[in-house]
Amino acid sequence: QVQVVESGGGLVQAGGSLRLSCLARGGVFSRNDMGWFRQAPGKEREFVASIKWIQTSYAESVKGRFTISRDSATNEISLQMNSLKPEDTATYYCNTVPPRDNWGQGTQVTVST
Repeated sequence: QVQVVESGGGLVQAGGSLRLSCLARGGVFSRNDMGWFRQAPGKEREFVASIKWIQTSYAESVKGRFTISRDSATNEISLQMNSLKPEDTATYYCNTVPPRDNWGQGTQVTVST
């Protein structure tokens, strides 16, 4: 069953910013490492960023532009995306790390030139 809900996507110009939100339900937040993944049409789903407690990890393509964080008070995993590029266009998903095969609907991010 789906344990997370993603939101915050939208349409922005290149160089702009978006903040994605993942609300974790049940015990998934406290008992698992969490992360963001993305998939563009016709491409494989790829890892974007992950967080344990303090330790974070990023794909090379987003390092220095994206920041992942967690708020234990609200069970929220956020992804702050700055300096967005057209190649960031994709559907973004939140899941455990490593991911389980229970993907949600995701949130769409579109970056125009």
